[in-house]
This record gives sequence, structure tokens and C-alpha cells, in this order.
Amino acid sequence: MQNHGIVVYLECAGGQPVKASLEALNAAKRLAAQQGGKPVAAVLLDSADAAAEAGAYGADEILSVQVGGYQPESCAAALAELCRRYEADCLLLGSTRDGKELAARVAARLGAGCVTDATGLSEQGWVRSVYGGSLLETVAVEGPAVVTVRSGSFGKPEREEGRTAPVSQEAVTLPEIRTVIRDTVKELAEAVNLEDAEVVVAGGRGMGSAENFALVQELADLLGGVVGASRPAIEEGWVPRNHQVGQSGKIVAPKLYIACGISGAMQHVSGMSGSGYIVAINKDEDAPIFDVADVGIVGNVAEILPLMIEEVKARKR
Repeated sequence: MQNHGIVVYLECAGGQPVKASLEALNAAKRLAAQQGGKPVAAVLLDSADAAAEAGAYGADEILSVQVGGYQPESCAAALAELCRRYEADCLLLGSTRDGKELAARVAARLGAGCVTDATGLSEQGWVRSVYGGSLLETVAVEGPAVVTVRSGSFGKPEREEGRTAPVSQEAVTLPEIRTVIRDTVKELAEAVNLEDAEVVVAGGRGMGSAENFALVQELADLLGGVVGASRPAIEEGWVPRNHQVGQSGKIVAPKLYIACGISGAMQHVSGMSGSGYIVAINKDEDAPIFDVADVGIVGNVAEILPLMIEEVKARKR
């Protein structure tokens, strides 16, 4: 059987690959080049409609498996079987909630090493941050590896219009299911997709009040972005917890990140430092957020945001 070397799990939502999975595909391309140009196989579970998108984003071959919806035991078993079938040296996944769960399950099935939240790749191994982003470590894995890729680290591959890839319908043996998900309940805020947003406007304790925090929402709406928040703003109840960005929230890497009244604690910065362009507004000129910002504005955020909002409105007229 042909040795593909690298298998990528493409997690999908609404029939489209999510950004984190596409970044895993980019990481696979780098790994393939480093290992001598082995082809990449992308795995789609119950997402045949996304096959064309996978090809357009650079997958060389698509393995389509029907598992009856996302169920950790079934999906892990299917991925493990495909890795064995195609003699994969590495399975790559996006560092999403589901991706991390599957990575642990598949690694256990394969007896493989598992690296989570990889932010880079060197000749020595996978690079990841530790201690809240204060240090970097390189992890070398002997034998097969299962790796989750942190969003914003490898970049989303460019879409090539018209590019296609062959699709193989794969049959796998699924285990007896011991846990069945009967229903899921989502908060309205979960409809906000922070990870895939190209613009994030985030507010922190420096916003001062829920009324002031509404300015964050207004600017985000004008820019076609979504609202993020630091932990203190969540604890104040100004915005639902699903908007939290940081080590204990969501990892984001938009093209534009505007931090409003956020001091820049390590726990928050570790969740947004991969952003393409960072604008920070804070009245404290020594705030740590300015260390990672491309543009820093020193001043009262409650006074500066209305000016920014009016300027954006003027440019849209």
C-alpha cells in the first residue's frame, strides 16, 4: 500500500473545513517538504461536500469516511485505522476542542507520541510554548506522532480556484459505541466564531463598565469582526464567557486584533499573539500589551473608541 507519510484530519463546520484544520494542512506541507516531499492525505469525516474545498486548499488526496456524525470513539477509531492503512508517520489536527480530544484518543490507540498546541516546526522537532507562552520547547517524537496545531501558528493556505484532488471513499471498522450524545445545548454566544474571525475587537477591565463595553461591540460590527474579551471583563459580566480570549479561553489569530483597555497579562497575550496586526489602547503607557502591539495608543479608551468609530463611519460613507 502506498505510504502517504502524513494524514491531516480536516474538521468541518457547515460543510467547510475550519481554519485550524487548514492550518494543520499547511503544517503538513512544511513537514512533507522537510521529510522529502511525501504527499499529504486529508481526512474528511461525514463531510463529502467539503472535498472540493480540501483540494482547493492544497490536499493531494482526500479520504472520505462515513462515521455517522461526530462521536469521539468512532472518529478516533476511524483515524487510527486510516493511519495504519496508509502507514502514516504523522497525524495532524487543529488544536480545537474536538481536535485535542481526538489526538489523545488516536495516540493511545496507535501507541504514538502526542504533541499538543504546536506553534512551529524545526529540524529537531515540533515547537510549542509552555508556562503561558513565556518559554518555547522543542519536542522530538521517535516513531509515529500525533500533533495538534495551534491556530495562528502556521497560517491558512491560499485557496487555489479550480484545484482538485482525488477522493477515496474509505470503509473502516467502527467500535461498539459506549457513549451516545442524545442532544447538545448551545448558548447563543457559541454562534460567535472567534477562531475563524479576521477581525477581533477585544475589551478588558479598562473599559470600566458594561455601557462602555458596548463601544467594543459597535466597533466590531462596523469592521465586520467579532467581540473578544479578557478574563476580567468576563468576570464583570460585561460579555458571555464564550468570548474570552487567552490561555483559559480561545486562541485567536485574526488579521486585525484591537485590544481595548486590556493590560496584556501573559494569560491573555498567549491567546492572541499570533494575530497579524495588533492595535492596543490603554491609558497606562507601561502596560505589557504594548510589548506585542504593532500600534499603541495611550489614552482613555472610553474617549478614543468613539473617535475611532466615527472615523470608520466617515470612511464608509
